[in-house]
Amino acid sequence: MTLALLAVPTRLAHLTAVDAIIVAFYFALVLAIGFYLRGRAETGEDFFMAGREMTAWIAGLSFMSANMGSLELMGWAALAYRYGILAAHAYWIGAIPAILFLALVMMPFYYISKTHSVPGYLKLRFGEPSRALSAISFGVMTVLMSGINMYSMALVMKVVLGWDIHFSIWVSSIVVAIYVSLGGLRSAIFNEVLQFILVWAGALLIPILGLIEAGGFSNLKRQITHNAGEEYTHLWSTLGSFNSNPMGVHWTGIVFGLGLVISFGYWTTDFLVVQRVMAAKDLRSAKMAPVIGAAFKMMVPLIVTLPGLLALAVLPFKLTDETTAIATGGHSYNEVLPLMLARYCGPGLLGLGITALVAGFMSGMAGNVSAFATVWTYDIYRALIKKDATDHHYVNMGRWCTILGVLISIGTAYMVMSFASIMDYAQALFSFFIAPLFGTVILGMLWKRTTDAGGFWGLLAGTLSSVGMWAWVKVSPAALRYIALSPNARDEAENLYRALWSWIVCIIVTVVVSYMTRPREDHELTGLVYGVTALPREEAVPFYQKPIFWAVVVGTITIGLNIIFW
Repeated sequence: MTLALLAVPTRLAHLTAVDAIIVAFYFALVLAIGFYLRGRAETGEDFFMAGREMTAWIAGLSFMSANMGSLELMGWAALAYRYGILAAHAYWIGAIPAILFLALVMMPFYYISKTHSVPGYLKLRFGEPSRALSAISFGVMTVLMSGINMYSMALVMKVVLGWDIHFSIWVSSIVVAIYVSLGGLRSAIFNEVLQFILVWAGALLIPILGLIEAGGFSNLKRQITHNAGEEYTHLWSTLGSFNSNPMGVHWTGIVFGLGLVISFGYWTTDFLVVQRVMAAKDLRSAKMAPVIGAAFKMMVPLIVTLPGLLALAVLPFKLTDETTAIATGGHSYNEVLPLMLARYCGPGLLGLGITALVAGFMSGMAGNVSAFATVWTYDIYRALIKKDATDHHYVNMGRWCTILGVLISIGTAYMVMSFASIMDYAQALFSFFIAPLFGTVILGMLWKRTTDAGGFWGLLAGTLSSVGMWAWVKVSPAALRYIALSPNARDEAENLYRALWSWIVCIIVTVVVSYMTRPREDHELTGLVYGVTALPREEAVPFYQKPIFWAVVVGTITIGLNIIFW
């Protein structure tokens, strides 16, 4: 049974004086933090790496908060409405294993190399061409991703309050540009910890009040089955066939496309999140920070997946893709979260809820622009344009680059409108840039035979093949049966398989070219490759304080969640 498409009002709520004070206080607070930390961001190490003095908890919460922008809050809520509980795969298989792998396997190399970025590691491992290619690709992806946060914040203000979309974009952009350009990564990290607390405090309102209305999770499942279909309530049992689940995907796409390639690619090579952990004060903190982040990541479906499921059960109208919503005056998948916010939150609670969403959007946006500033300054500007400037010059470049990144991101905010949902846009970008990058980094880190030429050509071939497959499907939709293995695949399934193919192309090209070219000597790979590097010893601590102990705990609970919601 489908839901009836009904006309809905543009403006769903009004801010009371209390709500307005809460929102205004938040904006004032983040700006105050930026001005306060300005004096502690005078050197490159302070501005770009926060002085490398963050504790495990600060780095871990910032690591998680940088990922809890609009892509997380609104993107996965939209996918939960479109595909049901399958959206939870983004966390319990599409995040936790990769984060734990980052903590235990990859962080020792990132940390002991003292690089400022993932492209910086590639420079040490494969040389300048690979660094330049990955830095340029990352810069493009980052500003394109940053537009998601601006667009999403504008959607919230439009849907909930009827505010002008352009006004909302510019207000959030100016605030982020000010506090990141003043305090650099340190300011971004401290604001991200604040935003992490606000997001959880505000976003939990929707699932709590929604489950009360639905009469508990069991009644919610019955309502979803009635309105959309039983397949929307199963996590794994419908993945044996392409045609038995809303996403049109096989379990191979979830396990290998999402669980291996996109997940490991994002969480282990995307500098946006890795940068936060690199700012940890010592190796143990650098390994423990992602484990702390993984523990919170397990619970994120409560505030993003559950609102999408609640919308399937309780909304009296059907949501559509962005293009249809604009044409009909209805609401799109992207608006699930603000719609549910307006439904459940009255005066006071509405201000807290909006502040939570704004905090999430600004956190994601700040993460993107601070990472973009670092990669541009160190891996493009200093490496390719001006190699011999002073440290003060590079800090100033980082400040101006932050503002430039925000301005470019404003333009990309309007590109998001051409995609059915925010997550389709983001996953397409991940398949272009993140999937092949993971192939290059993991081979370089684990296989000493990988050569400089192999790393460069593998990364280039993987990136171009992904863009080529995307264009092929756009020009000839029949190609979907070859890319996604089924003509019935939905957008998300296509993204997962395209990422998998591009990763395979990268691996094959890297291996073939490496065997055709001369590898480096072992002594040149010290500190960069397993097998030729003596890992530093960590301080002796009780077993319950060791990262591997808590990694096992988090991993075991994650397996249990997959079984419970099978």
